[in-house]
Amino acid sequence: MRAQEERFQGEPAIALSAGGVTAVFLPHLGMTGVSLRFPRPGALRYEAGGVPVDLDGLALRTDRNGLPIHGLLVGSRAWQVSEMTSDADTATLRAAIVVDARAFPFPHRIEVELVVAEARLEVSTTVMPTGDRAIPVAFGWHPYLQLPDTARAEWALCLPAREHFALDARGIPTGSATHEPSEVAPIGARTFDDLYAVAGDQVLALVAPDGAAIELQRDAGYPYAQVWVPPNREFAALEPMTVRTNALGEGDTPLVAPGDAFRARFTLAMRNVRD
Repeated sequence: MRAQEERFQGEPAIALSAGGVTAVFLPHLGMTGVSLRFPRPGALRYEAGGVPVDLDGLALRTDRNGLPIHGLLVGSRAWQVSEMTSDADTATLRAAIVVDARAFPFPHRIEVELVVAEARLEVSTTVMPTGDRAIPVAFGWHPYLQLPDTARAEWALCLPAREHFALDARGIPTGSATHEPSEVAPIGARTFDDLYAVAGDQVLALVAPDGAAIELQRDAGYPYAQVWVPPNREFAALEPMTVRTNALGEGDTPLVAPGDAFRARFTLAMRNVRD
């Protein structure tokens, strides 16, 4: 909260700011109000578990609309490997990271277990509070996928029955969704940056003309999925998500209480649909 003198188009002005709202007045020009700005949904403030967080001025990755994207851990060097094991059938990696940042002031530990077996990769994520605050759950993974020896336009995108969320121009859900039946159709020239609610036992997949397929399988920890098929690229992303885009901004994330843990698992599996 502040009241300060500044200038507006060369004129002396007073700016009043509180609660994310800023109003600017010109005392020497009839006390004219020349600017009134409210915080944008999906912008630089959120509240979770009763804790308000202001992201203004923090060095965060942003999208083309200036909104924070991809969280805090992309490229982080703080991961610690705790175990590497293998046997006749599998190879396993376990690693962890401790997080407590101004942009997400909820101290917690993330543990990841990666298991490679024949024709599959399983990724398990566990989030545990390390302090006395409940932790909002808001994360996802971004597998970028390719099928060998064939152009992306020839791949079939397999989508199960789902709820398709309407997005605004910034990619933020508007609150409405449309039910869509399952479909299997070539990608062709289509592009996607679409958010779906999908039951945990339903599979999303990419299938090559020869029947080679890669499937995204999810447990109940990932009730949402984003499909990203950008223009002029030779990959597609099938992204498991714990919550909808901007769930932190909307204040409706699940909370993990101190002493408890949240776990979610997804699998990328290769198979041939013609076998």
